[in-house]
Amino acid sequence: MKLTIDNLDGRGAWDYSAYVEDGQKPRLVRRLNKPAELRFSLVASVPDFVVPANGARVMLGRLNGQDLFTGYIVAAPKYEYLGWGLQGPVYRYTVVARSDEVLLDRKTIRRRFPFVARSAGDALRQLAEDLMPGRFDTSRIQAVDTLPSYACDPQKSWTEHAAEIALRARGCYRVLDGQLIFEAVGATSYSLSETDSNFCPEGLTLVATDALVNDVTVVGLIEPQAHVKDYFVGDGYSLKFYLSQVPFMSTNRTMLDEEYLAMDATRWSVMDPGGAIRVTAGKLVVAGGTGTDGRTRLTFADKIEIGGTMFLQHGDVAFDAASAGILGGLYTDVVMASSCFAGFDITPVGGQSRIQARLSGNLTGASLTTQAGHHYVLTTRLYSSEVYRLQQIFHSSTHVAGAGRGGATMNADVRVVLEVHDIDPANPASQVAASTVLFDGILGNAPAFCVYAPVNASDLHCNFTFTRMTRAVNAEVRSALPGQAYRTRLAGSLSDGAQCRVSKEPSLQFFPQTMPAPNELIMVHYRGSGRALARVNDPASIGANARNGDDGVRGLVRNVKAPSPCTAQDCEQGAIAILENATGLAWSGEYKTWSDFLPGGAADIFPGDGLDVRASSRGASFRAIVREVDVDFVDLAGEHSQYTVRFADDAAQSLTMEFDAGRVINALDLNATPVTQVGANVLPDLTQAEILIPPTSTTVTIDAGLDPLPGGGIEVRWSDTGWGASNDRNLVGRFNVRSFTVPRLGRVQDYFLRQYDNSSPAKYSRYSAALHLDYPL
Repeated sequence: MKLTIDNLDGRGAWDYSAYVEDGQKPRLVRRLNKPAELRFSLVASVPDFVVPANGARVMLGRLNGQDLFTGYIVAAPKYEYLGWGLQGPVYRYTVVARSDEVLLDRKTIRRRFPFVARSAGDALRQLAEDLMPGRFDTSRIQAVDTLPSYACDPQKSWTEHAAEIALRARGCYRVLDGQLIFEAVGATSYSLSETDSNFCPEGLTLVATDALVNDVTVVGLIEPQAHVKDYFVGDGYSLKFYLSQVPFMSTNRTMLDEEYLAMDATRWSVMDPGGAIRVTAGKLVVAGGTGTDGRTRLTFADKIEIGGTMFLQHGDVAFDAASAGILGGLYTDVVMASSCFAGFDITPVGGQSRIQARLSGNLTGASLTTQAGHHYVLTTRLYSSEVYRLQQIFHSSTHVAGAGRGGATMNADVRVVLEVHDIDPANPASQVAASTVLFDGILGNAPAFCVYAPVNASDLHCNFTFTRMTRAVNAEVRSALPGQAYRTRLAGSLSDGAQCRVSKEPSLQFFPQTMPAPNELIMVHYRGSGRALARVNDPASIGANARNGDDGVRGLVRNVKAPSPCTAQDCEQGAIAILENATGLAWSGEYKTWSDFLPGGAADIFPGDGLDVRASSRGASFRAIVREVDVDFVDLAGEHSQYTVRFADDAAQSLTMEFDAGRVINALDLNATPVTQVGANVLPDLTQAEILIPPTSTTVTIDAGLDPLPGGGIEVRWSDTGWGASNDRNLVGRFNVRSFTVPRLGRVQDYFLRQYDNSSPAKYSRYSAALHLDYPL
């Protein structure tokens, strides 16, 4: 073997093999989804010895050209005086080097938009390219599996992100000789069998522990729960109205704030054959186009999830001439007018331009004609009936990468509001004037993800000063003047043309100039919040283990940190994944052997490789994953090394979940769902339930939003507890029709609704429809 070090001093790589200390064998430590580390000692006994420098490039490989380690020295070598030799003083230098990804760890990952519905391999490649474009060979990065959503933390290093991405996808990465390799765990497998002629019995150590679990409770994040509608009425002087629950996501989060100081390739993709798009003086300038739809465009680098409440301020746009194209477009796939889910269509009208809404590929709604000298802030507001559009994905030993549990797309209706804030520089009052709404309506079965293109220029002549994207408070505010239809009241800041805001109190606060009129009806629609929890058991396993007074239950509670269970449905899938791994014994162990006799005749072995262990004399037959590999280079000249391979199956060490060891303080008195009934034991929520206004002083009429199931009905309660036919304590009533009348006991009244069927026991909606009425008697 050959050890070379390049001190990056312009003299190239030097062979240091002759200086490796006898009796202090170099050791290479490889760990799953962590940088490899090489430790070695050099003895300097000649005057011309060059001490390796901090940051020097280290390579260790076989004479046939196979690299075993490549990396960089991460600290100044530690030295020790050993005495006086024939040519002068003798020193020992202890050197530590880590693999090539240390270069990426030196960089800071910028705050960026989350990866959504993107492959794990693509995300890993993008992070590497963002930090060091073209530095690493990424040709061996595989997709592995989909990431529903992954947000980067600038406080974490590249390797920490790589490890978390690998955990979520059941993948493994390593970097060797500038090549970034990412593949599914177990993609390369070897057999370790005691019948193999090269098997070393004394080198194998196995540990088996009882890991049986058949009743799992999983604790997740705060999730959206009740479908809440709060009803108020204006009195001509009240600005504040108190909400009945704290909305899920009760604070705004800015996801993108682009000031166009430069064209950032990590954010934007530009297709511009005619050179019409440029950034100058803090503005995005568009001057022309090819005249063809979709040929000149500026596209956001990542897809956007159409979930929860999102505000997209496409920019403060000033038109320089009559224009044609689409601004602020959200597209279902390709950037073309026919696939535009929502956007602002621009068409020339004489020397000015007409702005009109484009929905589902078609022009619709009112239009606005631009005026010379004015500028226009274009905003899209999206209110989705579902916060998360793609369920989390969980893996196990039976549901491996590419075939994980979960990952279903959630159907949703989306209210789309397209508005234009017309600002006249000569009229300061226009800065806070209400925006003009071009479209306000619901689009059914909306796409879960969209491509965002602020510019699709057939022939656009305009400039932008900013583009901003915000995940807003998950609340939709609507009101209706007497005798008129409901209209969306824009929530946000006054400077953005909004009319009200939602606070953490929780309350709805109108601005003085947009005070609700007397008898103006107000409706606030949002999702309540609570901890995501689920308990799943395996009745067959429980029955098989029930004996001698033992009920057979083997319980476990886990607070799952990653992948984060965002909803109770995610918790259920995570619980099933844990059950699939914990069906009996948990196996782990290590195997020591020489490099000439590696399992399966392998030339080398890495963490993440599969290992099929077959040792009948020890009652062992299982599939494990290599977690660590230690290589001791005891004979550099003869190229003989001693390997210590440590391995474990999924029951012994989780490959695909990270657990939070903190105290679980949530109420865990949950009813267990049999594993075979997960997903089939609940009915759809009553998302369209509403109160018919006006109520009387003693009664309220409710429309459940759908017809009850045959033999089932709608259960109404005074509080969100006690669901089921056996409990009438807080029951308002059970109804087998869509619309019904219930008692009203005061000015402020709450009703909670779930539907049920005629099965035994009856199935209910997972979450309640919560109707809150604050209306004069």
